[in-house]
Amino acid sequence: MATATYESGLPRGVGRLTRGWVLFVIAMAAVCGLGWYAYVREYTEGMTITGMRNVGTMGGATWGLYITFVVYFIGVSFAGIAVAVVIRLFNLEKLRPLARMAEVLTVVSLLLGAIAIVADLGQPFRGIINLFRYARPQSPFFGTFTMVIAGYLFASLVYLWLTSRRDAALLAKQESRMRWLHRFVAAGYTDTPVERERHSRATFWLAICILPMLVVAHSTLGFVFGLQVGRPGWYSALQAPAFVVLAGVSGTGLLIVLAAIVRKMLNRDVGLNTYVFGWLGRFMMVLLIVYVYFMVTELATATYAGSERELQVTREMLRGEYSWIFWTSVALLVLPLASLLFQAIKRNWSVPWLIVSGIAVNLGAIGKRYLIAVPSQTHGQLLPYNDGSYTPSWIEFAVVASLMAFGALIIGVFMKVLPIVELEPEEEVVSHA
Repeated sequence: MATATYESGLPRGVGRLTRGWVLFVIAMAAVCGLGWYAYVREYTEGMTITGMRNVGTMGGATWGLYITFVVYFIGVSFAGIAVAVVIRLFNLEKLRPLARMAEVLTVVSLLLGAIAIVADLGQPFRGIINLFRYARPQSPFFGTFTMVIAGYLFASLVYLWLTSRRDAALLAKQESRMRWLHRFVAAGYTDTPVERERHSRATFWLAICILPMLVVAHSTLGFVFGLQVGRPGWYSALQAPAFVVLAGVSGTGLLIVLAAIVRKMLNRDVGLNTYVFGWLGRFMMVLLIVYVYFMVTELATATYAGSERELQVTREMLRGEYSWIFWTSVALLVLPLASLLFQAIKRNWSVPWLIVSGIAVNLGAIGKRYLIAVPSQTHGQLLPYNDGSYTPSWIEFAVVASLMAFGALIIGVFMKVLPIVELEPEEEVVSHA
């Protein structure tokens, strides 16, 4: 493939604009444009252009595809920052190539989750104004905005900036058109021994603060559903822990896929070897075992001792309207688990099979998030309403597709501005000139 470059001296593909990358940017921008057109129509014509309707009286669901992906995107962020923090706290040098991309994945997914909330509001300015007017700090919804969107996102951005300053300072030593940007990111950092020590302490203590924030933030998101006693299928003590575990599963799977793409794009190992992928595979396998246990426990409880309304929601998932989504999601979670167990027993990790497993568990996670949000709104009503239905419109699909494309676009652009795999401690930029 022909390569058009203007900064051939910078490492890790920074500044190199290949034909494939340009085509990728154009394609993602086109999808974003379609999503923007769909959202403008939603904003001007109202939420009736979507498939969402009021619960009960209109026989629909007020939380649909947008909320499904709010939960999914925020869930992906869990594994990203968790892996990055653990790598830096325990100095896991063999896994260090994962740290930067895990941090970027976290920031991007949190940003997409925030945008998805805006899309779901329909009239976002009214929602933001009313948040300040009628917010109740004791509500899990308030915690979602403050802990997840504000605190969690801000802490992740600061953490990414702190860990990127050294690479930016090294890149700023090289003559390039982006030198001003690298100097701006470095913010005066010159990589002296004193600065390295101070930087290490700052990132260590920030990592210590982020770890409990992870659990609290994702548990709070689970409480949004789990504390709704008046909604059959939601009220459950397992909602919060299940949210955290499935978040880890989907985030780890997506990190495997991203790591494989990065290794392919950089055309060299850059430390992303079989050991790294095997570690991610084992981590995802353990989380999958825990989540499958939660899933079986919740189903057994609902079918054996659940109320009539709980049973109605469960029946719709097992053999009713939503059964194809449920069983497909189960298969997309259980089959990768079987593959991971087989590879772990054989002690032979296959990167292609890990990629397939990573994609599968993310599709399964999306299906499970959908099943959490929608069936309890359309079936099992405590009031005397008929059963409802919900079918997402093309508007919703277009907006969600554009969010995914926007996330891919951010990561793709980041790779051309800063190394997605951080430079080794002894690595100097001038050696690539």
